[in-house]
Amino acid sequence: MKSLRTLLLSAVLVMGLTPVAHAAESIVRSVDSFDFLVDYSGSMMMKSPTLKAPKIDVAKQVLTKVNNAIPDLGYMASLHTFAPAATLLPGAAWNQSVMDQSLASLRDDLAIFGRLTPMGNGLAALAPEYAAMARPTAVIIASDGMSNRGVDPVAEAAAIYQSQPGLCFHIVSLAEAGSEGEATLNKIAALNNCTVMVNAADLLTSQQAVDQFVADVFYDTVVEEAIILHGVNFAFDSYALDSKAMGILNEVASILKSRPGVTVTLEGWTDSIGTDAYNKGLSQRRADAVKNYLIKQGIPAQNLLAVGMGKSFKYDNSTAEGRYLNRRVELIFN
Repeated sequence: MKSLRTLLLSAVLVMGLTPVAHAAESIVRSVDSFDFLVDYSGSMMMKSPTLKAPKIDVAKQVLTKVNNAIPDLGYMASLHTFAPAATLLPGAAWNQSVMDQSLASLRDDLAIFGRLTPMGNGLAALAPEYAAMARPTAVIIASDGMSNRGVDPVAEAAAIYQSQPGLCFHIVSLAEAGSEGEATLNKIAALNNCTVMVNAADLLTSQQAVDQFVADVFYDTVVEEAIILHGVNFAFDSYALDSKAMGILNEVASILKSRPGVTVTLEGWTDSIGTDAYNKGLSQRRADAVKNYLIKQGIPAQNLLAVGMGKSFKYDNSTAEGRYLNRRVELIFN
């Protein structure tokens, strides 16, 4: 998921430049914790006619690919199985290498026959552990969907949704097309529109599919817009805005109107000529001049705080250029 977030930087109005905006992308985690829940039943030990390999081996491969694509954003993570229900990796700070080792420990030589699939019972057994996971949390089920014993897995998943807000089931399907298992997994996916469902075959053959699954489940992409405003300076001993300053402030007003919740501190400054007391007052008048102009352009007064800062030594006061640059107003976004 991609969203826009304005990165409101301290912006100095100097040197006759105009407002500009730059955008950069960053990622933030969309869940605080996750669990890989692997179907360990007899049917998962069978070779998939489509994938030409034991389904448990495919599950291990694709979950390892997913694990290796997850960005390090400070998740908590665990690994469980059902049929039988077991904890292979207790909940802890996610470590990619540790999770890889835990996934590699999944056996592919367990009995096929005589091991029915109580999928619903497995979900019920793990519900208390899921209740303790940091929210929001993602439970990624890798399964062929076959369930031939115990409680209805769809009903159990619905019950967990009802009792555990902030949890979402996602599905890596190893089901054969048209099978009862596929129908079961589809029903679980339909319980909540938060669910991301993907075929294991796609993850196995496409890194793009892996990356998309990870992006959909684990993090959000945020477009950070950095606004940098430049341009208001003053003549010596003056707080009058010239035509260039007014043009720049018109652009500033346009930017602020598009972000009505933003508040701005206007800091007025002077050069070093004159007394501290006089320059304190002059710097306030400069800040007020910018504030009053922005108000006339439609910016609410309550969004603007004008503060006179007095003398500035940011630039060299021994030169005419330095003194000019010190006679300025800075906009600081809050």
